[in-house]
Amino acid sequence: MPTITDLAIRKGVSTSPDPDTAVRELFEAIGAPADGLVVFFCAASYDLDRLGPALARHFGGTTTIGCTTAGEISPLGYLDGTLTGVSLEGPDFRVAAGRLDDLANFEFHRGHELVATLRRELGRGASQADSTNTFGLLLVDGLSMREEAVVSALFQKLGSIPLFGGSAGDGLAFRRTRVYHEGRFHADAAVFALVQPGSPFEVFRTQHFVPSDKKMVVTKADVSRRVVTEVNGEPAGREYAQMVGLEVDKLTPLIFATHPVVVRIGGQHYVRSIQKVNEDESLTFFCAIEEGLVLTVAQGVDLVQDLEGTFGNLAARLGPPRLVLGCDCVLRNLEMTRSDLKGRVGAILAANNVIGFSTYGEQFNAMHVNQTFTGVAIGSRGAR
Repeated sequence: MPTITDLAIRKGVSTSPDPDTAVRELFEAIGAPADGLVVFFCAASYDLDRLGPALARHFGGTTTIGCTTAGEISPLGYLDGTLTGVSLEGPDFRVAAGRLDDLANFEFHRGHELVATLRRELGRGASQADSTNTFGLLLVDGLSMREEAVVSALFQKLGSIPLFGGSAGDGLAFRRTRVYHEGRFHADAAVFALVQPGSPFEVFRTQHFVPSDKKMVVTKADVSRRVVTEVNGEPAGREYAQMVGLEVDKLTPLIFATHPVVVRIGGQHYVRSIQKVNEDESLTFFCAIEEGLVLTVAQGVDLVQDLEGTFGNLAARLGPPRLVLGCDCVLRNLEMTRSDLKGRVGAILAANNVIGFSTYGEQFNAMHVNQTFTGVAIGSRGAR
């Protein structure tokens, strides 16, 4: 019988700003297993017209997916301006990946069809896909504003299979976010993979916020643009600023990171992060917003303690993780920078074998969320 150690996991990172050098160094670290999977995360500052072909040359024989970032999580912890990734292969490892293009005109049936296609592809040589042996990984253009529709359509057809993912980033520029599939980078697209690791795993999420007693009702919004113009009948930016004890001209990404808002769905609270305040005092969000939605200003708890507890609980169930593929909101990154916690948290992530990126949003099962760390932990104990 295959054992846990039969799953080969190789992690790597290149800090070179030169695309060809970076890809060569990553390839030397992780290889290109013919029947495996390569997942990478790259800074948007790379020349993608050079990086894409270089990736295709080195990893063209392997199922390879990736995206641009708002920061990378590497074997060295948090980095910026780098290329990091991981390869997986093993006798029981199976993967099937596909892409959704033209997200601006996305229709639900396309997500359903993609899941059906990937299920059939896995079924040719693997156990029937279910929650005990399969997870879904979604990487989506972080400027598409179509994450809710995509993740909902995919999850509807996954049955019990858990899903996680992240929205591609571009530092804090919000100009160019890309996903990678079949040898090149794509805009207005999403890449989805069904993965059977042949080892114990768990898809998880964590956030370090609890709701306060400060409520805001969305009274006017441009839903298609994720822009809220009024809350509680007042200009949205001004009302939010008053609730966090500031003037509207003092609102910055760091303030939004420190004081997010949450919504209650199914008995749980999910963060709906604010991206920016606009000149007309409206607020642009990272997630879908609708009129009548009740938003609650959240209060932070200890981020380090929350993360250590999360990894401790995962290790108790799975054994120390051999790999965590992680999607970490860019606003968490900003908060850690402001609080001088990035080095400490980066060391925790490195100790738990995290490879991932800072995102423009995270996906967890049927939800598109913000200011969350979500991922999959592949364990080192027992058989699932």
